[in-house]
Amino acid sequence: MTLPPDNINDISKAIQLALGPVFLLTGIAGMLNVMSGRLSRIIDRARVLTEGDRIVTSFNPEGLNEELITLERRRHVTSNAITMCTIAALMVCLVIVILFIEVMLNVPANWIVGVLFTLAIVALVVGLTNFLREVHMAGTTIRIPRPKKN
Repeated sequence: MTLPPDNINDISKAIQLALGPVFLLTGIAGMLNVMSGRLSRIIDRARVLTEGDRIVTSFNPEGLNEELITLERRRHVTSNAITMCTIAALMVCLVIVILFIEVMLNVPANWIVGVLFTLAIVALVVGLTNFLREVHMAGTTIRIPRPKKN
């Protein structure tokens, strides 16, 4: 069974329309990779500080407790960023699926595509805002001492 020429043209248009969201997915995947790397570093640092039953003694107890509280805040913000970016990616995937369903079944779904894409961008903005917040938190909690002049 062959497809009529109009249907083939419609499918190629759907593929063209889906290319933009696919590139967006690639960008979101890159951000998720960076965010998950940061989350891993946060968790690793917390484990170093509280390894098993022995707690690192190079810190005074107040400094250790402050750093653990900060690490927990950073972990929470990073987890939220990852969640929101993943939701954005899922919505973009739904946009792509609906674009193809619209063409294959000849069902108008412009408003669904528009709503899902808008929600995806809002979720991405929230995720990137949380990511920026965590980067700022990391930058304000880490102090690199200046080398002493001779």
